[in-house]
Amino acid sequence: MNTDKIYAEQIANQYAPKQTSKVKALKKLDAKAKNPAMIFSLVFGITSSLILGTGMSLCMGVIGAGNTLTMALGIAIGCIGILGACINYPLYKKILTKGKNKYASDILRLANEIANEN
Repeated sequence: MNTDKIYAEQIANQYAPKQTSKVKALKKLDAKAKNPAMIFSLVFGITSSLILGTGMSLCMGVIGAGNTLTMALGIAIGCIGILGACINYPLYKKILTKGKNKYASDILRLANEIANEN
């Protein structure tokens, strides 16, 4: 076996123009439809949990003066965080549905092309 030849072919393949397959294009379209909903859901969920944690910390006196006013403020802030956590999933589903509807025709067309090739 000529290892130099194999090595040269591997390097040449790295610089050769890549041909995108229909399956890769389908995966990219699928990601375009789903990623915005996932990113929003993660950011909104993390933000809501941080707001909830801030409210809990105020209620327990970990931060703030530890008096009745900060406890009431902590309860209000915690309720806002809970509300955010509760509406996160419905918002995710709504954004996901919107993304799927936007790319549905392209994804179905490409999926049918792939299925009919064989």
